[in-house]
Amino acid sequence: MEKYTERFFSALTDSFFIFGPRGTGKSTWLKRTFPDAYFVDLLDDNTFRAFIAHPERIKQIVKAKPHTKCYIIDEVQKAPALLDSVHSLIEEYKTHQFILTGSSARKLRRGGVNLLAGRALLTHLHPFMAAELGTDFSLDTALRNGLIPLIVSANTPDKTLATYVALYLKEEVKEEGLVRDIGAFARFLEAISFSHGSILNLSNIARECHVSRKIVENYVSIIEDLLLGYKLPVFTRRAQRAMTAQPKFYLFDAGVYHHLRPRGPLDSPDEIGGMALEGLVLQHLKAWCDYSDGQVDCYFWRSRGGAEVDFILYGEHHFHALEVKNAKQIHPKSLRSLKTFLIDYPEASAILLYRGTEKLVVDGITCRPVDDFLLQLRPNHWPNGVNNG
Repeated sequence: MEKYTERFFSALTDSFFIFGPRGTGKSTWLKRTFPDAYFVDLLDDNTFRAFIAHPERIKQIVKAKPHTKCYIIDEVQKAPALLDSVHSLIEEYKTHQFILTGSSARKLRRGGVNLLAGRALLTHLHPFMAAELGTDFSLDTALRNGLIPLIVSANTPDKTLATYVALYLKEEVKEEGLVRDIGAFARFLEAISFSHGSILNLSNIARECHVSRKIVENYVSIIEDLLLGYKLPVFTRRAQRAMTAQPKFYLFDAGVYHHLRPRGPLDSPDEIGGMALEGLVLQHLKAWCDYSDGQVDCYFWRSRGGAEVDFILYGEHHFHALEVKNAKQIHPKSLRSLKTFLIDYPEASAILLYRGTEKLVVDGITCRPVDDFLLQLRPNHWPNGVNNG
């Protein structure tokens, strides 16, 4: 029997959406958490054909099963018309729970669907966090293969990762008709991997892919809608100095970045490794924000003068600045941007994460091994011992 890894993602009692990229374990978690639920798998061809032709079928099923209180519709974006029926069911059956999963919100929005007008809560399931894996977590393996559950459990992670990316191109992009030229989009995925952890320069990417800037803008929105990547905004609250305005871009998983990023004699392994490490930390922070109680948002900080802090977490009970360094030693210049940030925001806590083995305090700033930090990062708990209020 395949080993199951318990997730930090918590079940809700109301109806809700679970969004997350393919392979993050949505179906597995739901089947384990709600074993008595009626499960509609829209990835099954016969099921898909039945519901795409007759979306009202779900109403007939619910009426015929008075003792079943939970219904799950997996990959609902494949049949958006189902949401109208689910909407009315939520209104009619107050004691029932309807759970819908999706790996893309694009088709739902394109069809004019309003995501049930707020009657179902929006949640997100992420790749594994290090603390979910515990002793099975390896930083080097995570940087190479990522933490997508489908990949982590594979016998040949590198081959499965290649298949995973190809699956997205074939099933989510080509078959859904999101782009006309699948070859150009594949080149775009390769080109945008160079922007992982950087401010997006759409004009440069357009030249690299031999397409217009407008097409690249559409490709970026597709990446975001498919949950394969996201933009990280600039932290500008109570800004004391002129700040940059453009967001940074990250692919959602370190393994996807590692697979897409081309390598050659002119590429620096340290630079590629540094971007992979930065992205790995961010995917943990994003999961932590979504799984924890209360609203905590993630940003980066960059002044026009060049001072930059990788990540800022800001919420009612949290204000943290994190700098990530792919180095085993701490150099004074590594702390410079954190010190500048603390001058502007003395209320914040500051942490430098690095590849060393010792937890240190240097010039008043906590420096700790990145793998140790990730293993201690759990929902509602910040590794310096501060809990959510």
